[in-house]
Amino acid sequence: MTNQIEIGRLLRAATTGFVAGCRVNQLDAPSFGALVRAPLGGGYQIFGIIHDIHIDDDGLVRQLVTAENVSQAVMNDNRVNRIVPVEMSVLAVGYEQNGRIFHLLPPRPPLSLDVIYLCDEKDTARFTERLGYLRHIVNSKDVPIGEVIAAHLLQASSARGAESNKWKEAATHEVIMLLRDDYPTLMSVLGALSDVSV
Repeated sequence: MTNQIEIGRLLRAATTGFVAGCRVNQLDAPSFGALVRAPLGGGYQIFGIIHDIHIDDDGLVRQLVTAENVSQAVMNDNRVNRIVPVEMSVLAVGYEQNGRIFHLLPPRPPLSLDVIYLCDEKDTARFTERLGYLRHIVNSKDVPIGEVIAAHLLQASSARGAESNKWKEAATHEVIMLLRDDYPTLMSVLGALSDVSV
């Protein structure tokens, strides 16, 4: 946890997931499929995977879209100075309590305005050492399962260094096992995974 990249603050939360907001100029750090964490103090933090990033519109943006020849200064003002947050939806996939990682839903959600951090390679490797958390993605009804798994495996495997391919293969086998009774979803996931295989 030495490399702490703050990606936003919590807007709303439940035990199954949460939504964090950030400014547009913070958007270079978080990405779809990334593992994030919300430290809550007392040796307790929640881990989640970003499964959606969106930017809501407002009245000014609607007017600017239809205007001709919008200047770069107006676009920069709208993107940098205005307070329209980028929202990231995060699926809760586990938590850490007193140094021990659990791939269960957290006992309590984070609170409004808690800081959300992008997991560094050390945190990612530690959390993904076991693969039980993948069931949360596979069982989620509101998540593009194949795309999230593919994006996550691509990012998480890079945190494992020389063991990257071995870990990705084990994770793929775990996903196949979890989806063995859902052939259409399995085929969709394998199609997405084929795009990230090396």
